Amino acid sequence: MPQSLAPFPKSRPRRLRRTPAIRAMVTENHLSPADFIWPLFVCDGENTRQPVTSMPSVERLSIDLIVEAAKKAQALGIPAICLFPYTDEALKTVECAEAWNPDNLTNRAIRAIKAVVPDIAIMTDIALDPYNANGHDGLVQDGVILNDETNTALVKMALEQARAGADILGPSDMMDGRIGMIRDALEAEGFSDVCILSYSAKYASAFYGPFRDAVGASGALVGDKKTYQINPANGDEALRMIARDLSEGADMVMVKPGMPYLDICYRVKSEFAVPTFAYQVSGEYQMLALALANPDLNGEAMVMESLMAFKRAGCDGILTYFAPLAAEILAK
Repeated sequence: MPQSLAPFPKSRPRRLRRTPAIRAMVTENHLSPADFIWPLFVCDGENTRQPVTSMPSVERLSIDLIVEAAKKAQALGIPAICLFPYTDEALKTVECAEAWNPDNLTNRAIRAIKAVVPDIAIMTDIALDPYNANGHDGLVQDGVILNDETNTALVKMALEQARAGADILGPSDMMDGRIGMIRDALEAEGFSDVCILSYSAKYASAFYGPFRDAVGASGALVGDKKTYQINPANGDEALRMIARDLSEGADMVMVKPGMPYLDICYRVKSEFAVPTFAYQVSGEYQMLALALANPDLNGEAMVMESLMAFKRAGCDGILTYFAPLAAEILAK
């Protein structure tokens, strides 16, 4: 017990829990829509909605509907959205050239959103898995994920997203050295104001399955991603990756997944005191979505409690598929 606390009965901590007004006065952490980044899946077509069967209430949206989603986000006070493409299988190759096509789904969506909702921040994903015939985040040769060759591809991808108007680039590939190369390229091409939110501590997690369905990468994946994503048993390694990416020019850092790694979120914020984000990933979403559908559980309260856990752990923001629901609950 802290030494500053008087002994009972002079100290009665329940005094500060007695009424809603008093509890509000001493609340340590607060959630607001400004804490959220809303991940959205983009598909081809017009006025097209494709349910993601493993993620209840989540849909892939054609670009016209993505623009409407961006309008909704802005109206709810959500400052940023993050785009993930569902690429036509015919466009997936081992070279992944569609990743830096200036007219790919992501880049067309960026331009369409900026034309209608210019003030919302658009974050993008930088990794090759949505474009890769092998389903991996990097180029593959003889079963080996190539680091340096992948970095060259990621730089081309990043520059096309910056040209399209992206505000925040999210390298999620976990290749060594890619943040420095992307930052150097952005500076050289006049995109010095484009932010990098690096997936610095991305774990080789079992919680990603529904996301891979959403972007169409699960069926293509050969093997696993353990040679480039972090071992879930390791904590110190995550801090080394954070330090590396900050030294190479990352503006913000991310821990992924979220709730199983709250200890990492806390350590990152405590050690580095930089903008720290967590991704409440698809597997976490799926579990909580089942709670929402269960009449025996207070699903909305569970969702909000899960989001507050990130704030309590020191996160400045959360990527969450619950962003619109949470913003609507907070507005009540």
